[in-house]
Amino acid sequence: MKTSWNMKGFLLFILPSFFGVFLFMVPIRTEDGYSIPVAILANSLQIWLSPILPGLLTALIVISALISAYATIRKPVFFSEKPNVSKLVVVSPFWLVVRLIGAMFAVVTFFTLADEAIIEVTGGLLLYDLMPVLFNVFLFAGFFLPLLLNFGLLELCGALLNPLMRPLFKLPGRSAIDSLASWMGDGTVGVMLTNQQYEQGYYSEREAAVIGTTFSVVSITFSIVILDKMDLMNYVLPYYGTIVLAGFIAAIIMPRIPPLSRKKERYYTNEPSVHESRPATSSLLLWGLTKAMNRARNNSVKDLFQKGLLTVGDLWIGVLPVVMAFGTATVLLAETTPLFEWLGIPFVPLLELAQIPEAIEASKTMLVGFADMFLPAILGSEIESELTRFVIACLSVTQLIYMSEVGGLLLASKLPIRFIDLVLIFLERTIITLPIIIMMAHLIF
Repeated sequence: MKTSWNMKGFLLFILPSFFGVFLFMVPIRTEDGYSIPVAILANSLQIWLSPILPGLLTALIVISALISAYATIRKPVFFSEKPNVSKLVVVSPFWLVVRLIGAMFAVVTFFTLADEAIIEVTGGLLLYDLMPVLFNVFLFAGFFLPLLLNFGLLELCGALLNPLMRPLFKLPGRSAIDSLASWMGDGTVGVMLTNQQYEQGYYSEREAAVIGTTFSVVSITFSIVILDKMDLMNYVLPYYGTIVLAGFIAAIIMPRIPPLSRKKERYYTNEPSVHESRPATSSLLLWGLTKAMNRARNNSVKDLFQKGLLTVGDLWIGVLPVVMAFGTATVLLAETTPLFEWLGIPFVPLLELAQIPEAIEASKTMLVGFADMFLPAILGSEIESELTRFVIACLSVTQLIYMSEVGGLLLASKLPIRFIDLVLIFLERTIITLPIIIMMAHLIF
């Protein structure tokens, strides 16, 4: 691979990539703690639009469902002539039903057409708390993600980190960027980045599934919010150290066991778009820079704007109704039925064996995080034992899959992830990380 080494080519690679790293990975101190610039922009817009956002989201979800129903059932010529638009609204019968259910939940929640107490903790949690965040993050991330994706940063990281990522996690080096974007920013950003890379042929089905369910972790900021709710702010460093250790071990194990190990090595584009092996005569850095500069040259402002517009449209039209449907249904189960309490009963003897105080109360939080990551903190905040609260706080983050946001987003993306996969992955992460967390808790307390 050859490229002409000049200052123009280098600047074309380094400036957009540097700006992308700044937007998605550099924590900035705010009044509420630390956040990344994209999240700060999204939060500022959310505050400005807050009076109209629930109504706007309801209208957007309903319109998405109705247009999808019309386009999918009637198949008008207009959509067949515009493939980019058709991809957004013509869906399979299953996803059409999901969009319609999401629209129904949005209407019932916004107009309070059911019991107000139930709506407040189920659909209200989605429509008034989580969905406004997604709406604004999708807008800015959709337009700015190409700065990370299309100007050579992933090619450079792929070349430099491939020798580390392959043996540890069975992943290409470029996947390190997905992980950093999640840890520094938000898990939804990691899923969006991974989905775009998968659609462009840079990840196989197995790689995309592993990255989306193993590395799209909750942000540092939200982890601290959970710790604050559990009244354990004096244990920030041990808490985050435990999360990193448990998450690291889970990331090594998960790609090597089903269901992730059984995903195919095939590509969304049929053929991989990149090969990370380098010539024997080239150094890692030289190889990475060469690939990065060649990638940066193949872009135009017009293409980036069009792709950004389609990405935002896909996220607003295709993802928001799905998150509303799956998130509301799962939280509804958690809040109105004893299902997750029953599922937690097998953990009682295990917690008692591990000498965890208030084991019965703790068991009720073991699996409820599948509905929403904040629910374990809400249910466990009244537990007296600091050790038990510490275990619950750590586990709720390392379980990673929660349907009110990341889980719904994974199902709505093009990633090869099914609902049953999410259930199994959630259970496996719980089984893998819980003993590590308990061991660390006993060492700390």
